[in-house]
Amino acid sequence: MKFKTLLIVMTIFAFSFLPSKSDEAIKKKLDPHKYNFYTGMFDFSDHGKKSALFGIQHQNEDLYRDSFLGTLSPVTGFMMTSDNATYLYTGIQADYNLGKINLTPSFTPGLYGQGDGKDLGHMIEFKSELQLSLDLSKKTEMGFSYNHLSNASIGDKNPGANSYMFNFLKKF
Repeated sequence: MKFKTLLIVMTIFAFSFLPSKSDEAIKKKLDPHKYNFYTGMFDFSDHGKKSALFGIQHQNEDLYRDSFLGTLSPVTGFMMTSDNATYLYTGIQADYNLGKINLTPSFTPGLYGQGDGKDLGHMIEFKSELQLSLDLSKKTEMGFSYNHLSNASIGDKNPGANSYMFNFLKKF
């Protein structure tokens, strides 16, 4: 648990002091807001508690930072399952553009509400996610993502949840 806490603190600290993006060509390419609408299967690996999910995530591209880790930006989102479990989160993501393909890892701490869904052991949960998307146009992407929700053993139990989603990303 100490390593995970140290990693979280180091990530937040590094993000706070990174220089802002100054390349005007990249800034002109970006639109100020990007939304990710997604749906998929929450905790697909637990056959007793899996359920459908849907969510939305916002990324403000005016807040991008270039770093040795790639292009970082803050994200905020909300997810809900068909069992009325909810997850409200905010954190950071990195964007790696590989031509028409984009690789986007993210880390987002948040608040989990169990509803009638799976007991994850604590209200505070951490989501680690990896998304792969394809540019359909300058302002539209389609993708697939996988994430893991865990409380990093701060709760009495830590069963975790693995989910997959299909993503529709749109810049406005």
